[in-house]
Amino acid sequence: MITEEKISIDGIPAILWGKPSQKIYIHVHGKMSRKEYARRFAEIAEAKGWQTLSFDLPEHGERTDTAYRCDIRNGMHDLNVIADYVFAGRKKVSLFACSLGAYFSLNTYADRQFEKCLFQSPIVDMKWLVQHMMLWSDVSEKQLEEKQEIITEIDTLRWDYYQYILSHPISRWTFPTAILYGAKDNLQPLEAMYAFTEKFGAKLTVSEQSEHPFMASEDHEIVDKWLYENI
Repeated sequence: MITEEKISIDGIPAILWGKPSQKIYIHVHGKMSRKEYARRFAEIAEAKGWQTLSFDLPEHGERTDTAYRCDIRNGMHDLNVIADYVFAGRKKVSLFACSLGAYFSLNTYADRQFEKCLFQSPIVDMKWLVQHMMLWSDVSEKQLEEKQEIITEIDTLRWDYYQYILSHPISRWTFPTAILYGAKDNLQPLEAMYAFTEKFGAKLTVSEQSEHPFMASEDHEIVDKWLYENI
């Protein structure tokens, strides 16, 4: 059984998984997840000689009762706090990020020095996603600008977040990167994955029957196989 040590990094709840090592993965979870869900990843990483550090994003896990919003600015701040801690104590650092966590990572970590990066169901085109959320919810740009914030059945739309997305496209990513994507993902089109991999030289694996969360029973084996091949 893998060991886990609960720690706090500048007030951010985190777990350090596995035996001591100079090699470590920063694990960034996605929306509606939490640091404890990194266990399976950490077990596979430990078998390859890597420790794992997972942590709760704002409004997730142990941080659900705070008023600290899970938006791009707070997410980037927290990811930098975590990276400062990890890079100060390890010789080799790699990154695993899922869904929204991948989007936060792409915006935050371009200037870090990762050995490799693994993205599962990454949001690489947030503009596409937010514009489609607006379409699905029958919300126009004009309405969002006027109200600044609109709560929908899907998520809360915010004008300031949308403006950040429009003005900050992903333009630089230089690390060896592998992506696992489900062909039935309804949050990102396959074309967005092709565009990202072509632009940044990433390696794309497409699971034809998988959806965005990779939560079906047969998906566990698919994810494990991908992790064993790429960690």
